[in-house]
Amino acid sequence: MTLANILVHLDSRPRTAQRLALGLRIAERAGARLTGLFAEQAEAHVVGTVATWPSAPYVAAREKAQAEFAAATAPLKDRAAFIDLNRGSDHEIIARSTAIARTFDLVVLGQAQDDVPGPAKLPDAVIADSGRPVLVVPYVGTYPDIGARPLIAWHNSRGAARATFDALPLLAGDCEALIVEVGRKGDERYEFADLLVANLARHEVRARYQHSIVEEITVADTLLSAISDHSADLMAIGAFDSGDHAWFGHGAGTRAILTHMTAPVLFSH
Repeated sequence: MTLANILVHLDSRPRTAQRLALGLRIAERAGARLTGLFAEQAEAHVVGTVATWPSAPYVAAREKAQAEFAAATAPLKDRAAFIDLNRGSDHEIIARSTAIARTFDLVVLGQAQDDVPGPAKLPDAVIADSGRPVLVVPYVGTYPDIGARPLIAWHNSRGAARATFDALPLLAGDCEALIVEVGRKGDERYEFADLLVANLARHEVRARYQHSIVEEITVADTLLSAISDHSADLMAIGAFDSGDHAWFGHGAGTRAILTHMTAPVLFSH
């Protein structure tokens, strides 16, 4: 897939700058259009029994975010656009952000954190319901670029396969990838791992495959440890798997990664 249209979530908090900078870097590398979506929680201004929207604080926050977006994306010229979601409730932000996300090639969101004016479940909802690959940027650390040392969380499932190949447009040429399959005692190594490595090589991805068996620790903890061991700058993972491929518990592992991520993570569902 070629990235032509990228959506990045904006709000009025300083951490927005990190995901905007990363979204801009990806857009520049891909020659893509970058759209900033301003969305954050806000109450209507109430005078007596009359409520007015948007409130003055919301307008001020939006204008500040728009000015910062325009300054950051000036190098893109006509390949930059700004959308004001123009809603302030959790329900409306989640529903409308998800609907808008469906029209883009890639969505860039921030990891949920306390004291940020955005719905805590926004990443979960967009990952689960938008049908698009979602890149989530941690709320700590700096990430000027991604894709030189990717980690692929592999499992014999639709979600893992989709995440692996959704990640290709984000990878640097001749990158060093680590494919990690984590299983329980008695689980067999993926039979066709060599074919996966060979296919990635055709995409100029130098990958090695690692099969790990865990008993005492969780799959999510194993993957987070692998990020550190590989010095990974990106992890690609299938999200919210179900049925026979509920790799780590019908979303429990996805939520664990969302909570404890230590590098940008591309989620596909």
